[in-house]
Amino acid sequence: MDPKAIMAFVLVVAIIISIVILIFILKFLKIYVQAWASKANITMASLIGMWLRKVNTGTIVNTKIAAIKAGIMISTEELESLYLAGGDVMNVVRALIAADKANIELNFKQAAGIDLAGRDIFSAVQTSVNPKVIDAPDPAKGRVTVDAVAMDGIQLKAKARVTVRTNLDQLVGGATEETIIARVGEGIVTTIGSAITHKAVLENPDSISQKVLGKGLDSGTAFEILSIDIADIDVGENIGARLQADQAEADKRVAQAKAEERRAMAVAAEQEMKARVQEMRAKVVEAEAEVPKAMAEAFRSGNLGIMDYYKMKNINSDTSMRNSIAGPGQSGQSDTTK
Repeated sequence: MDPKAIMAFVLVVAIIISIVILIFILKFLKIYVQAWASKANITMASLIGMWLRKVNTGTIVNTKIAAIKAGIMISTEELESLYLAGGDVMNVVRALIAADKANIELNFKQAAGIDLAGRDIFSAVQTSVNPKVIDAPDPAKGRVTVDAVAMDGIQLKAKARVTVRTNLDQLVGGATEETIIARVGEGIVTTIGSAITHKAVLENPDSISQKVLGKGLDSGTAFEILSIDIADIDVGENIGARLQADQAEADKRVAQAKAEERRAMAVAAEQEMKARVQEMRAKVVEAEAEVPKAMAEAFRSGNLGIMDYYKMKNINSDTSMRNSIAGPGQSGQSDTTK
């Protein structure tokens, strides 16, 4: 092979490689100089490797520079790993810087875990430094007061404000604000419900805060409760009196139903007695219908004479006359007897 051709080929390859290297140098020169000037300790090879792994070099360099300037030592590999895992690198570094300035113990591994768990680590650090206030109940849920009834039957409507700060150790897996609100509401209801009179609660609303705060409501949550303050408490309905009235009305309806049942039974018994009377009268009529047959049989057998028959007719006539004089009912009875 012609040596000149070989030399030309090698020269072309060298030129191409030089151009590629120059392109990479020009591409990463600015950010490399920026990292070198900030003592971020990021090599050109690391920048090229990040580019090949599709890592945003600008994000990694800027976050590492911010950490170095704040006196926090984080390796480039840790930042890359968090970025590739889908974490918010800048937010985690901001949270570490804020925690360091506020003397809050927080390391990169813990912060990255919280971020990857879906929590806003920077907001959590801010809440840990500057406690937030939670309304109980949450007005956004449609309720503005916690309603409870004291032992004397008077309803009280209370509003509480809970001051909390983030518990970073329990942020992953800890219950959210909704749990705090639910527990505080339950504590308010229990405390008011155990009060003998509503006046005792109105005279000393702090008793609610003290009892509720002493229950350890922040256990297992992502927050630490600093205070519970009763913002407002109003008197509602007389639930006891209303319940008694409702019970009296229910008792009256039951008594009316039982009385109606007894009346219906009495009416039924009356109708039954009338039916039995008619039945007995039918039996009497049936028995009286047998008398003429018996008399005819007595004539045939000679046990009854004609004079006896006339005497009986006279007795019947006298009886009928007396019944007609006595009244219509008796006359009807005589007619039946005939």
